[in-house]
Amino acid sequence: MKGKPPFRQRQEEPYKVNDRIRAREVRVVGDYVEGGNAVLTLAQALKVAEENELDLVEISPNATPPVCKVIDYAKFKYEQKKKQKEIKANAAKTVLKEIRFGPNTDDHDFNFKLKHAINFLKEGAKVKAYVHFVGRSIVFKERGEMLLLRFAQELEEYAQVEQLPKLEGKRMFLFLAPKSSKK
Repeated sequence: MKGKPPFRQRQEEPYKVNDRIRAREVRVVGDYVEGGNAVLTLAQALKVAEENELDLVEISPNATPPVCKVIDYAKFKYEQKKKQKEIKANAAKTVLKEIRFGPNTDDHDFNFKLKHAINFLKEGAKVKAYVHFVGRSIVFKERGEMLLLRFAQELEEYAQVEQLPKLEGKRMFLFLAPKSSKK
């Protein structure tokens, strides 16, 4: 089907620049003003920016008077974008690993899954352990709860319990978060 391309709205600039600033007086900060801080009329501030071949950018519109800075706007936008990327990269990404048990899980299987949980917690991932009740095994709710509590107790030195065992439908969940390794 041929037709018009999808309409893309122009992204609005986050900061007001030069002629878009509507205040009568502005507080200009930075290297291009005596003392690094001065209240000027908009015309004077624009003149200072023009003399230095830079832009007047409103960085704090809610202040009285609004705070502006004489800078190269393109460079400023680039640095802001770079900062946002860095913040995003440094944000902790939480990983959730699941470990499934049956209500009749044997010791060997329990220990095997316990070792996996320890490794997950050492890597900094959260662990969601659950007992899945199939068919008539739902009558062994206590057994499932005991299993999860034992699991939490075994992981006591590696993790802290975020949520105690809770039954939802055919599954009983236990959430564990790694203990901070700052000692």
